[in-house]
Amino acid sequence: MAAAAAAAVGGPQPPQPELPAPGLALDKAATAAHLKAALSRPDNRAGAEELQALLERVLSAERPLAAAADGEEAAAAGGGGGPGAAEEEALEWCKCLLAGGGGYDEFCAAVRAYDPAALCGLVWTANFVAYRCRTCGISPCMSLCAECFHQGDHTGHDFNMFRSQAGGACDCGDSNVMRESGFCKRHQIKSSSNIPCVPKDLLMMSEFVLPRFIFCLIQYLREGYNEPAADVPSEKDLNKVLQLLEPQISFLEDLTKMGGAMRSVLTQVLTNQQNYKDLTSGLGENACAKKSHEKYLIALKSSGLTYPEDKLVYGLQEPSAGTSTLAVQGFAGATGTLGQLDSSDEEDQDGSQGLGKRKRVKLSSSTKDQSIMDVLKHKSFLEELLFWTIKYEFPQKMVTFLLNMLPDQEYKVAFTKTFVQHYAFIMKTLKKSHESDTMSNRIVHISVQLFSNEELARQVTEECQLLDIMVTVLLYMMESCLIKSELQDEENSLHVVVNCGEALLKNNTYWPLVSDFINILSHQSVAKRFLEDHGLLVTWMNFVSFFQGMNLNKRELNEHVEFESQTYYAAFAAELEACAQPMWGLLSHCKVRETQEYTRNVVRYCLEALQDWFDAINFVDEPAPNQVTFHLPLHRYYAMFLSKAVKCQELDLDSVLPDQEMLMKLMIHPLQIQASLAEIHSNMWVRNGLQIKGQAMTYVQSHFCNSMIDPDIYLLQVCASRLDPDYFISSVFERFKVVDLLTMASQHQNTVLDAEHERSMLEGALTFLVILLSLRLHLGMSDDEILRAEMVAQLCMNDRTHSSLLDLIPENPNPKSGIIPGSYSFESVLSAVADFKAPVFEPGGSMQQGMYTPKAEVWDQEFDPVMVILRTVYRRDVQSAMDRYTAFLKQSGKFPGNPWPPYKKRTPLHPSYKGLMRLLHCKTLHIVLFTLLYKILMDHQNLSEHVLCMVLYLIELGLENSAEEESDEEASVCGPERCHDSWFPGSNLVSNMRHFINYVRVRVPETAPEVKRDSPASTSSDSLSSLHSSRRPKVLQRENSGTAQVFSLVAERRKKFQEIINRSSSEANQVVRPKTSNKWSAPGSAPQLTTAILEIKESILSLLIKLHHKLSGKQNSYYPPWLDDIEILIQPEIPKYNHGDGITAVERILLKAALQSRMNKRIIEEICRKVTPPVPPKKITAAEKKTLDKEERRQKARERQQKLLAEFASRQKSFMETAMDVDSPENDIPMEIATAEPQVSEAVYDCVICGQSGPSSEDRPTGLVVLLQASSVLGQCRDNIEPKKLPITEEEQIYPWDTCAAVHDVRLSLLQRYFKDSSCLLAVSIGWEGGVYVQTCGHTLHIDCHKSYMESLRNDQVLQGFSVDKGEFTCPLCRQFANSVLPCYPGSNVESNLWQRPSNKSIQDLIKEVEELQGRPGAFPSETNLSKEMESVMKDIKNTTQKKYRDYSKTPGSPDNDFLFMYSVARTNLELELIHRGGNLCSGGASTAGKRSCLNQLFHVLALHMRLYSIDSEYNPWRKLTQLVEEMNSQQGNEEQQPEVPILYHDVTSLLLIQILMMPQPLRKDHFTCIVKVLFTLLYTQALVALSVKCNEEDRLAWKHTGALKKNACDAEKSYEVLLSLVISELSKGKLYHEEGTQECAMVSPIAWSPESMEKYLQDFCLPFLRITSLLQHHLFGEDLPSCQEEEEFSVLSSCLGLLPTFYQTEHPFISASCLDWPVPAFDIISQWCFEINSFTERHAEQGKALLIQESRWKLPHLLQLPENYNTIFQYYHRKTCSVCTKVPKDPAVCLVCGTFVCLKGLCCKQQSYCECVLHSQNCGAGTGIFLLINASVIIIIRGHRFCLWGSVYLDAHGEEDRDLRRGKPLYICKERYKVLEQQWISHTFDHINKRWGPHYNGL
Repeated sequence: MAAAAAAAVGGPQPPQPELPAPGLALDKAATAAHLKAALSRPDNRAGAEELQALLERVLSAERPLAAAADGEEAAAAGGGGGPGAAEEEALEWCKCLLAGGGGYDEFCAAVRAYDPAALCGLVWTANFVAYRCRTCGISPCMSLCAECFHQGDHTGHDFNMFRSQAGGACDCGDSNVMRESGFCKRHQIKSSSNIPCVPKDLLMMSEFVLPRFIFCLIQYLREGYNEPAADVPSEKDLNKVLQLLEPQISFLEDLTKMGGAMRSVLTQVLTNQQNYKDLTSGLGENACAKKSHEKYLIALKSSGLTYPEDKLVYGLQEPSAGTSTLAVQGFAGATGTLGQLDSSDEEDQDGSQGLGKRKRVKLSSSTKDQSIMDVLKHKSFLEELLFWTIKYEFPQKMVTFLLNMLPDQEYKVAFTKTFVQHYAFIMKTLKKSHESDTMSNRIVHISVQLFSNEELARQVTEECQLLDIMVTVLLYMMESCLIKSELQDEENSLHVVVNCGEALLKNNTYWPLVSDFINILSHQSVAKRFLEDHGLLVTWMNFVSFFQGMNLNKRELNEHVEFESQTYYAAFAAELEACAQPMWGLLSHCKVRETQEYTRNVVRYCLEALQDWFDAINFVDEPAPNQVTFHLPLHRYYAMFLSKAVKCQELDLDSVLPDQEMLMKLMIHPLQIQASLAEIHSNMWVRNGLQIKGQAMTYVQSHFCNSMIDPDIYLLQVCASRLDPDYFISSVFERFKVVDLLTMASQHQNTVLDAEHERSMLEGALTFLVILLSLRLHLGMSDDEILRAEMVAQLCMNDRTHSSLLDLIPENPNPKSGIIPGSYSFESVLSAVADFKAPVFEPGGSMQQGMYTPKAEVWDQEFDPVMVILRTVYRRDVQSAMDRYTAFLKQSGKFPGNPWPPYKKRTPLHPSYKGLMRLLHCKTLHIVLFTLLYKILMDHQNLSEHVLCMVLYLIELGLENSAEEESDEEASVCGPERCHDSWFPGSNLVSNMRHFINYVRVRVPETAPEVKRDSPASTSSDSLSSLHSSRRPKVLQRENSGTAQVFSLVAERRKKFQEIINRSSSEANQVVRPKTSNKWSAPGSAPQLTTAILEIKESILSLLIKLHHKLSGKQNSYYPPWLDDIEILIQPEIPKYNHGDGITAVERILLKAALQSRMNKRIIEEICRKVTPPVPPKKITAAEKKTLDKEERRQKARERQQKLLAEFASRQKSFMETAMDVDSPENDIPMEIATAEPQVSEAVYDCVICGQSGPSSEDRPTGLVVLLQASSVLGQCRDNIEPKKLPITEEEQIYPWDTCAAVHDVRLSLLQRYFKDSSCLLAVSIGWEGGVYVQTCGHTLHIDCHKSYMESLRNDQVLQGFSVDKGEFTCPLCRQFANSVLPCYPGSNVESNLWQRPSNKSIQDLIKEVEELQGRPGAFPSETNLSKEMESVMKDIKNTTQKKYRDYSKTPGSPDNDFLFMYSVARTNLELELIHRGGNLCSGGASTAGKRSCLNQLFHVLALHMRLYSIDSEYNPWRKLTQLVEEMNSQQGNEEQQPEVPILYHDVTSLLLIQILMMPQPLRKDHFTCIVKVLFTLLYTQALVALSVKCNEEDRLAWKHTGALKKNACDAEKSYEVLLSLVISELSKGKLYHEEGTQECAMVSPIAWSPESMEKYLQDFCLPFLRITSLLQHHLFGEDLPSCQEEEEFSVLSSCLGLLPTFYQTEHPFISASCLDWPVPAFDIISQWCFEINSFTERHAEQGKALLIQESRWKLPHLLQLPENYNTIFQYYHRKTCSVCTKVPKDPAVCLVCGTFVCLKGLCCKQQSYCECVLHSQNCGAGTGIFLLINASVIIIIRGHRFCLWGSVYLDAHGEEDRDLRRGKPLYICKERYKVLEQQWISHTFDHINKRWGPHYNGL
């Protein structure tokens, strides 16, 4: 676009090449004006011809170009100015002609004036940031550009910002897509009315010129295209042609931006058929045109779906006699001749032989749809332009041009029709494309603009058969990747399914087509047409059946599978997108009674398709073993339409259900999936690898469950409600393979299951039954109830954030269904069931999000374990929900023990599904329940509490849903003939519960204990192996005892199945006995079984009561509650039974049984009266006793374990407190144990590696684990209280001139300009930037142990987050990050009292001693291990920071440099500790770091090294401080040599550190105090000098005067007035005060100086020094710091340091001068110091003054202040260009310390292989960088060579982060989080608190 834009602006033009005809080389503008005039005449034929000729010449000048470009010799052919020039020239001509002689810019402006700008229509491409407001949107695809969004009013709306994936266009002003209230200010006014109509002559030229221009473009496209050879991808060539065409297309794009007037001209040109015919027919004499026309025809050839030869369609069977011809014709109509694929794709047709076996059908291609398949014909420029756009695979520029035209209504319709006409061709190109992803995005970019508009979609559906085309194209697309289905009958299967391994499915290539289809189905008018068109429905069901049974899993039984295929992703995505989403789209239109017909249609064709499918896979009645497919879209279509029919359309369910036989078939596969889920969770599929678990999880996962498991369960519920209950129940147990387990015998054989899987499969079967019987999602719950149940289930598993809840709750997956996440009902339900927990911080630094947690009443009444089990992806979530439930009951005091899942009342069933409850009242189920209760009571193996829980749950469900009509009498009277072949008399659970069963005949292995017993006289036949009753006359019984017929569950099921089949197929309604083939005999009948007869004598009720005794561990524990309180029977809802364990459940069931029938009540009372020992056989009492003992032993073991755990926990806690305590300094226990006795004892250290304790010695030194890091935090202190803000406009840039680091830098360079270098380096401290900070966790280790530890780390190949080669490690005890070891100096840890005793020497004596001690050279101690370590740690300290932060001297490598660096390290650590204490010492107490301070050890190391450099005694500042120099003039003799720094310019704190570190260690306390006293006199004098400079002339004179009066008083040396007057008079001798220029007035503070304010100034000046000194004293001598108020800090610290004389009275106001203790007469020494200043200011008064005023009061460092709303940052920075490359960076970031804008990972800003963020972190933070990533709202920390994602300080309204701005909700600053970030920065604890570090390899 650049060229076109430049041209448009009328910039300098390239040299113009000669035009072919010399006559035309006139001035272009004149020619244009002449032509315009000619054309305006009424008879304009001549003008038109002239213009045509001109255009022919001008535009054909370009023609050789394209040809040349083809031939790669473009440069040669261009003639005059190279290839670009001719094109430029042609464009210039066009512009001139359009403007008709005027200027092009004026022309543009003129046209724009006629733009009725009602629509915005801004087109954007991928990655553009746009907005979507759901409150204003009508179509869910609605989107707004940022400008329109911010101009409109969307306060309080549900909107979000998003990054466009495929591109889009702004809908502002389009009332079809959004409500007018949301339009922005520019597009609100319907302006078309008051826009004047366009003058004819303005656009006249355009109408003539543009057709030629567009034709020229098309010729280019034709000539540039070569049919790609089969193997060579032709993208390169295509891109080359496109690059050449860039300026032309950009020119067109600019035209579209001129507004409506120009767009309508373009529309005319593009759609005019006559123009197209005239220009492109290729009939002219022009050879060039002919050639291009031929190329065009070749390109067109391959555009149809078929080749001329008649290929056959497979996948359809011949119409059977029964089907209506209509359907087939309709089908034929829709499908046309779908040939197999182009020959190029022939190789993947390997399945075709298999397919050949299906009967092929030749479809009559009717005329209507031939058009879909045919070769394209083009009638206008628009059509051919689109054709080439597709051929060139949708170049972005072309797409943008075509979309920019859309605001023109006429164009929109024409373009949409053209798009539909090319739809099949688009699909074809897409399939062949190499860049299918990009292409898909561009297709959707266009189609979403066209199909979201209902009016338009309806129009093309009616006029262009849009639906037929889409369905056909989809079908055609899928047919290319079909394979034979292996489900069921592998050999003879005729079913074909898609192959999920194909690229088409794996890469989601079908996505654009499906997406369009879903989009148009969201329009009611279109969906209705679809649902009414039988032919389309048939075709669609045929399409869906391609997915039925895809991705079949076969269970591996022997080997583990070698290669785990990951095709299941593709399969699940395909079913969801291609089948389920269109289904939800259709369902959303079937909401009312009037739409019943639609449902009937779908159901009918669905059933037909299912019947075809059963036939195709040869399915009879048994599913093939060990295989499962999770994909049954046909079943699910059927189920969902049934559900809709009953719920919304009031259809009679039976009218749409098939016969029993079909229901039996329908039930098999969904049931197979449920059983397979249980098998997968029981690890029976473990040899298939992890992917099978992945499938089981995806099947129930929130995005899939309501299109997968929910319809399956619903379908099973429908089948269960209509089929025979005994048949259904026995099918379930057979599918779950647990039939053999259901026997009364204690041992059994299972032929189909291993013993270790039995228990979990039984649990699975029972759980499935419970879900089946209690789930009401489709059986009568309203939408709000469903939403509430889903929400409660998710919240019970875990507390959830708002966004994860939105994600986890299965919404209707069709995005256009109108159920919007975040809709009103969602929020209201959420506030009803959950409480919001605001985000909190945990001490460890892990940050919480805002969470929702269930309210107490939800736990109490709504916790539904069934729903939880259904919705859990991971089994651990069920446990988590139970644990939370238990915790709630304990906390609220409702139940102390381990509760069972509560029983929840269900919503009433919809009447259509009443039959479901018959399952609970069938004998088969009762026998199973009875058997299981008996087995649990007898402690048989493989039964669990879970089984019992589910058994009781089923019994309770049965009692809740019993038929009440039945009276007790009737039940008891039933005669023997009614129940001669069954255990129980009837099928009602209530009466069956009390029925006693005496004997049961079982088949058992010969080894079983039951065999030994004699058979009693009267037997009843078996458990589930033979369902016979004990109520027959005894004679019969005895005859039968030998030959009891084996009547098993399986046989029973077969019989039922046979009956149904015979009933439906034979004329007579007779019942045929099951054939007794081997296949049907009981699975348990293996030869070694023998028959035994058990004496039972129990009923369900008696078993329950005994179970109660067993669970409670007491005899006779159950006492019927109604005997005490008859009320219970009247008001049954008793809260005490709501929560509890098994005992409670049994009591609740017995109570319900008693309530339901008087007989039961009586029998319960009887059983309780008998008080029998719990179980009849003798040997079992022993076992019972054993279990009781066991229980007791267990209890004791449990208690013991609890005790141990508690002990362990308390130990652990105390360890945590000593080792890890990051936050609570109060309760610290110092690790180094200092002895309390007065005598000197050596410090003892524990080595955390070898565990030995002992002192540190010369040979085996101990060291502290330390982390050395460079820090620039100190340098960020500012003297301004006003906080710095992050710049969010161009004006707010930050300049760091007022930071501490900058000020110190300036000072040092000033000194170095005028004074001797070596002296300058002693006058200041460095380390404000890049200073080395040393911190420790307080643990110690032997240095040799540490070396071996490092060795072991080096050999350990585990990926650590740190680099061992750089010396990094984690403390072996507390795992804190460290990188060095600081040796502990032998000797006592805290200096002993000996050194601290105040001596009575005079200050003069001490001064001499100090000087002597400093004078002694410090020889390095002999080569011991200790000294080596000291050296190596010093090296570490130096290497911690960069060279530029160490070397400040002018002569590189001078020893002064090292000297300066070493004492500055001490300074940095003291200053940082001061900052950690909040900048003052008012809080007192031990150091915040407590045991973790390592300053003492650090001092020893530094002192040892500093004593190697002796300061020449001539230059030792100590002399200047304590002695008067005789000749004051000696200095001036030496002019050429730079002078020393005057003592008043020295930084006093630096002097203190130098003096102390130059002394031999350990230091004596009185020497320390002496040094402090001497330095304080200097500091005080500096304060007075600074004060004198600050005030004005009059004040100075006044003070000079008052001070002089008091000069002779006794305490003159301690009076600040006297001293101040002295200073002023001394300095007046020099030129310091003379520079009173005008600019000085600015510096003079306007306040009048009162004695109080002067005193405050002096104290503030001295305080920083006192604080540092007190800290130093605290570390060296172990004295505690006293705490105090802020105002008395000065006096407290000075007395603590021994500056205040002890006899000082505190009554009158405190005066700082009273701390002075002059070593030599004050007046003399001050005069001497002032003389140095005067001699300097002689020459440099300005600088002299600047150096005197030192800013000593630095505020605490802070990060930049951030704005409240994140959007302000985002809008400014995400479009901001990078200062280096002036592009907008892909990942912009901003430094939160200094506000610099940087590119993350940007290659443009890379310097010497360092990317910009890493570089900036080194320059700004000496290796620590804190960056806010603009596009992600996340903060990233760079620390040295590692980085970590810290988290976000911006949270949404629900208190959660939005990383990468995926949700795009408004974000607000979380001040607490920002404070935590700042705290971690200041305290240098990023390394310890954040755990996930990784190396950045300088690439950030």
